[in-house]
Amino acid sequence: MVQNKRRNFLIAGFVTSVVVVMNSGRIFSQVTPDTTLSILQYDLFPQAKEMDVNLAAYFTLIQRHSRIDEDEKKYLKNGIKWINEEAVEVHEALYHELPESKRQELLQSISQKEWGESYLYTLLTYIMEATFSDPIYGVNPKRSGQQWLAFENGLPYPKEAYL
Repeated sequence: MVQNKRRNFLIAGFVTSVVVVMNSGRIFSQVTPDTTLSILQYDLFPQAKEMDVNLAAYFTLIQRHSRIDEDEKKYLKNGIKWINEEAVEVHEALYHELPESKRQELLQSISQKEWGESYLYTLLTYIMEATFSDPIYGVNPKRSGQQWLAFENGLPYPKEAYL
């Protein structure tokens, strides 16, 4: 029982954990995943900003979910590191420090790489899940994704979070 509480605590720390960004075998910087995710979600899906969707909070839920494969969780976190390492390699700055035009340029470049195309596809999938999630999960509090599509959810609404 104590071990499960400790494990949940550690998993919940995903968003506040630190990703170490390397460049030429040296530590370049450290960044939290939520710093990158908050900018990245808007770069990939600009409507998320006006919808007030919180991808970083959704990623925390994903990291805690027992049905999400551990390899998938690790992949999500590593991808943030890879994007920042690519930004450092190309622009000598972390992703969130780049101006929007440079971030878009970088995403175009990353999307041409096998790992990048796969990772960006995965991120977009999670962005869509967060955008259309029920407000009970706290990442789409205004049902803005459903309103954007003029979609009416089935009733009854969930009474407790599944994730």
